Amino acid sequence: MLSRTLYRCGLRDWHLHALSLGSIVLCVVLWIRAKTVDQDERGNAERRALFVGLWPPTFWLVGDSLRDHEREARSRGLRWR
Repeated sequence: MLSRTLYRCGLRDWHLHALSLGSIVLCVVLWIRAKTVDQDERGNAERRALFVGLWPPTFWLVGDSLRDHEREARSRGLRWR
């Protein structure tokens, strides 16, 4: 159901895979930035980087699910509406 809704909104599997890779880059940038802030704020900055680091697997798996549903619909000859 989520895959169908995302497809109807115009999202494709490669969008979510790119978003996954982008969030990995964002996590690394936040982690590097956390090393440059004051010691008092470092813990919060590191937690923010770790939180963003949890996003990539979710985006990747949703993209895989969307790709699987898209392939299934093609094999059945159905059109997504």
